[in-house]
Amino acid sequence: MTLEFVASDLLTPIEHGFFTRKGGASSGIFLGLNCGTGSSDQREAVLLNRARVAETFTVAPEQLIGMHQVHSAAVSVVTDVPSPTDEPRPKVDALVTATPGLVLSVLTADCQPVLFADPEARVIGAAHAGWRGTLDGVLEATVEAMLSLGAQRDRIRAVIGPSISQRAYEVGPEFFDDFLLQDQDNARFFAQGTGDRMMFDLPAFGLSRLRAAGLAHCEWTRHCTYSDPERFYSYRRTTHAKEADYGRLISCIRL
Repeated sequence: MTLEFVASDLLTPIEHGFFTRKGGASSGIFLGLNCGTGSSDQREAVLLNRARVAETFTVAPEQLIGMHQVHSAAVSVVTDVPSPTDEPRPKVDALVTATPGLVLSVLTADCQPVLFADPEARVIGAAHAGWRGTLDGVLEATVEAMLSLGAQRDRIRAVIGPSISQRAYEVGPEFFDDFLLQDQDNARFFAQGTGDRMMFDLPAFGLSRLRAAGLAHCEWTRHCTYSDPERFYSYRRTTHAKEADYGRLISCIRL
């Protein structure tokens, strides 16, 4: 079955895709293209799914580079395909490279997958930007790492892929307070919910951080992971449904 992905004209001509769950080998609650090796899905199915993604980019599975995501602002510069004797995947939340043939990937299930490119300098990046990582500066750190490889700020383009939208992201007062402690202006990313609950606009917050970092070319694809179970996995939807686990979407970019 053909895999489905969302692409953005903003990143053209750099090859990329925010993959949906369609076309994968997983079954049950993971039905589709679950690419999360940290899930309780059958490992063979996950590896097959990842191999199909690599094939989409005409690379070997080992050229599909991932990371051990920890909701941080840490970035790793990738220069080569990891060897079997290398240390485990780095505990970071963003990857950047200027090496042709490598596919950078990020896994999400409501958090923001953000793909970056400076097509002229031939530098790319991929970031996992949940609320914690975004608040702590993972997007800005990704930009800085790209600059260290020769990218120019005014040429970098960034696209936020399928993420949870404000209408589905209910949070409590402590969450709201964390954002106000950093900047009172962050209140603009919240709308009043029921009682003391607030509705948080994660993609708008991500876009604001990208623009504040000096990126003139950035957008959100406007796909909500929570609201479209046929196409996207969602941690929050799984929690509400009291399911045991959830799949992970993969987003990729390559030179």
